[in-house]
Amino acid sequence: MNIFVIESSAKINLGLNVVKKREDGYHDLETIFIPLLLRDFISFDKSDKLNITSNSKMLNSKSDNLIGKAIKLLEKETKTSLHFDIHLEKNIPIGGGLGGGSSNAANTLKAINKIMGLGLSFEKLSDLALELGSDVPYFLNPVSAYAESRGEILTPINLEIPYPILIVNPGIHIDTGWAFSKIKTASPSRKLKDIFGKGLPDFETLRANTKNDFEHIIFEEYPELKELKEELYNQGAQFALMSGTGSTIFGIFSNLQKAKWADDYFKQKYFTFLNNPFAKGSIT
Repeated sequence: MNIFVIESSAKINLGLNVVKKREDGYHDLETIFIPLLLRDFISFDKSDKLNITSNSKMLNSKSDNLIGKAIKLLEKETKTSLHFDIHLEKNIPIGGGLGGGSSNAANTLKAINKIMGLGLSFEKLSDLALELGSDVPYFLNPVSAYAESRGEILTPINLEIPYPILIVNPGIHIDTGWAFSKIKTASPSRKLKDIFGKGLPDFETLRANTKNDFEHIIFEEYPELKELKEELYNQGAQFALMSGTGSTIFGIFSNLQKAKWADDYFKQKYFTFLNNPFAKGSIT
């Protein structure tokens, strides 16, 4: 037995502007991806057949989860049968706008490419990742990045958030396809790459210029999420926003003590994760 274990990180969207609908049915958008210390863990052990298990009952079918789809793509690309016992230890909430499934898929591509010595280039892995989802390529190298087009055109940026970020997820699963079907596109008055071009702006500038175009759609359908965002401000957040197409709301706090107090408040009812930049492995 030679088990290979990898980490699979989550992300938040620091702003999300949906610019226009494309002829291919996708949408052009712009966003800032910020990696989190919140992680899943995936183990790989060579076997005589493919078997995927998880601590999450929602992910035990190898045919319809993104890990299974990533393996099928690799098999098609390399004309190689890939047989592993794979176990996913799921910590990232599912359907919460944190990119957990996309991260699992990207890291599966990287891991099996390395374990099997497939020799696929980063560019080829990126092409395969995009077939799995618009934000999957980001997780091949999850650093702070400005994303354009479908989210796959990535420019790493020097953006550090030297404040604690509290992640709050109420367990509501938002369908991404439904959210995009409701969106009305518009060019932003200020592009995110201009707002964050010189690093993290002050909180007042952040609140005035950084938004998520999906909030008004999703808050109308799920009023609890609007209330959750308002409560983050009531609990001392300097900035709060929904990540991706929801349902996770995150709050940035000016100091760790305030973030811990808010964490104590929210974790009585919701899933929470305190992303502490002062801990080992800070956000960059």
